[in-house]
Amino acid sequence: METLQALAEFKQEVMTFVESNLPSDIAEKVRLNAELEKDDFVRWQKILENKGWYCAHWSKEDGGAGWSPLKRYALEQALAEAGAPWILPFGPAYVGPVIAEYGSDDQKQRFLPAIISSRTAWCQGYSEPGAGSDLAGLKTRAARDGDSYIVNGQKLWTSYAHWADMMFCLVRTSDEDRPQKGISFLLLDMNQPGVTIRPIVTMDMRHHVNEVFLEDVRVPIDNLVGAEGAGWEIAKFLLSTERLIVAETGKSRRLLDQVRQIAGDAREGGKPLLDTPVFANAFTETEIALETLEAFCTRLLKRAAQGQQPGFEASLLKIRGSELLQSITALATRVAARSGMPLETVEMFDGTNEAPDPNAEMSGLLREHLTQRAASIYGGSNEIQRNIVSKARFGF
Repeated sequence: METLQALAEFKQEVMTFVESNLPSDIAEKVRLNAELEKDDFVRWQKILENKGWYCAHWSKEDGGAGWSPLKRYALEQALAEAGAPWILPFGPAYVGPVIAEYGSDDQKQRFLPAIISSRTAWCQGYSEPGAGSDLAGLKTRAARDGDSYIVNGQKLWTSYAHWADMMFCLVRTSDEDRPQKGISFLLLDMNQPGVTIRPIVTMDMRHHVNEVFLEDVRVPIDNLVGAEGAGWEIAKFLLSTERLIVAETGKSRRLLDQVRQIAGDAREGGKPLLDTPVFANAFTETEIALETLEAFCTRLLKRAAQGQQPGFEASLLKIRGSELLQSITALATRVAARSGMPLETVEMFDGTNEAPDPNAEMSGLLREHLTQRAASIYGGSNEIQRNIVSKARFGF
């Protein structure tokens, strides 16, 4: 296991790399919390791939570098703090590890190299109308037809489905026994007849989620991961790995530093807003909460490096991570309110080399505030996560 000193040195190496290698137009979009295009993500992913850092947490046999969970966390923390784009998790963090763990040799050869090279973009087909946090209630059905499954149903809140080449999805293949036992895990080609994607524009005025309709979509049986009916077990494996990265402490650190800067520039009563007792107290409480969460993440990741899978503590990461992002962006709105700035949802990044509008950074933080209203809902609502913690810790 890496020492704390080694991890600190590695984080500094990553931040120096970002400063030297992140394209300036992408860096400016991230700084202004502007919407990134698919090409922005892919360009940065290829830069990380060339460095050997993209999918480095995978085993060497699967094309990665065999990094420990702690080193992976250090990388993602440093990337976010340095202002690099979020690594879209659907391929490298979600379906890639699933295929590596449960997939056939043929599936590994077909899909894993294409994830590492960013040739294939993925989306996650889990939530449905009436089956969000309660995935066991899903209705999308896959009926066996010779060497294929015929899939019919609807997926909802599907992030970046409009960019995706493939979807990994949970489908119902049986109604026998408990609902969880009739669920299977399929890999579905998005570029075929019967797949319809309709955008959902959220209140931040962005299009990043969708509803996906599946009508007589044919999926080869070779795209079934694991055994038929093993989807629930696979989904739990995927969610356990998702929870370890869901806290997004690196992003929280970057956003909090932005709030520190704008609150230091804002004036109230002739002095910086950051120095006023009420705001300073709120800011300090938020900073302490972030440092506590970072320490908790490190402790869980040390256990994971020793082979201990996260239990209910992973749900705590989801709860605290989402609430913290909401608290940080709420602080930004307090600064904006004192500046008399309206809540502007229109992108103020114009893609030129001209100096940005002085309000652009604040406007981006306000849009991020709207985006983060959903953080306590997606990925399993915080209410459901609290139920998981209560049942695991107290038995009810």
